[in-house]
Amino acid sequence: MDITPFIDLKKQLAALGPALEEAVLAVVRSTQYIGGPAVGELEKALAAYAGVKAAVACANGTDALTLPLLAKGLKPGDAVFCPSFTFVATAEVVALRGATPIFVDIDPVTFNLSPDDLEVKIKNVLSHSPLTPVGVIPVDLFGLPADFTPINRIAKAHGLWVLEDAAQGFGGEYQGQKAGSLAWVGATSFFPAKPLGCYGDGGAVLTNDLELAEVLKSLRGHGAGASRYEHVRIGVNSRLDTLQAAILLKKLAVLPQELLARQKVSQTYSRLLEGRVVTPKIPDGYFSAWAQYTIRVKASQRDQLKTFLQSQGVPTNIYYPLGLHAQPAFLALGGDFVGAKAACPETEKASQEVLSLPMHPYLDEETISQISALIIKGLDLGA
Repeated sequence: MDITPFIDLKKQLAALGPALEEAVLAVVRSTQYIGGPAVGELEKALAAYAGVKAAVACANGTDALTLPLLAKGLKPGDAVFCPSFTFVATAEVVALRGATPIFVDIDPVTFNLSPDDLEVKIKNVLSHSPLTPVGVIPVDLFGLPADFTPINRIAKAHGLWVLEDAAQGFGGEYQGQKAGSLAWVGATSFFPAKPLGCYGDGGAVLTNDLELAEVLKSLRGHGAGASRYEHVRIGVNSRLDTLQAAILLKKLAVLPQELLARQKVSQTYSRLLEGRVVTPKIPDGYFSAWAQYTIRVKASQRDQLKTFLQSQGVPTNIYYPLGLHAQPAFLALGGDFVGAKAACPETEKASQEVLSLPMHPYLDEETISQISALIIKGLDLGA
């Protein structure tokens, strides 16, 4: 078959092109490239969509995680609990503040942070470490929100804040609530490959804490106070530019339809592949944004299947080939909560078995059928 894009942004552009082009031209004509009215409009629209009181746009998803940590005053000696099976940014932002990320294993079905292992890891730190537990950063991996009811309960029992990493989850739901609204504060990314993506980098923080929102706005603009040249705190430069805000407003308007299309893509994959691979399972009460469609294949077959599919023009990705507890950058930090000492067996098993397939809302059934047939063929050939 012809090469299939992993994420087909060209098809999305073909569908939305005129509206996007007009939005971009309107910003260019206005000459308000930083802090233009589209940024404020987007923040209101994002807050309304997520069902929170405030959204604070920023330069990227990593900054969306960083800004709440700055607001909380995260410091050396603090411990923050993060899933090991996720992108590096989740724990990187903790380490950059001099604090210590404590790696938690995952639920083998959802790939999200295990509440049971969270409880174990908190007790381990309290019993065996001088570190002070202060927070938890669950991740809505592959578009599926984490199990926030027990996570929030456990965190509250230990006096910890919860920062939802919804970089992959925006558009997803848990028990009737939108991703990004499931904790004290949520952070999301608008990287182009995300379910809601811009044409560059972008991010946002979502919260019901209006005082926090004002602090976050100050922090993203060099700690500004009443004016841009009064600095009341040490901040950073993390603005979402007006062009990206204008693009995101147009894309947010069609996000509900695109999410429904993603559901159809995932259902077709699962129908065609059920019984041949381990297909994703969505628990009752959840709605996935399907940032990725990730299957599990026997570790002895996974890499060969990936190579076979590539030879047939089907791109795949491995999210993630190595748990964060085993990443060289975190091993270099040392301590009792990395490497073999982190005890994340489900993460290690998943890293050997996962394979993410092409996924986007414009993937047609014929192409899905062709991809699925090639997966089955590859398995039958002994891949």
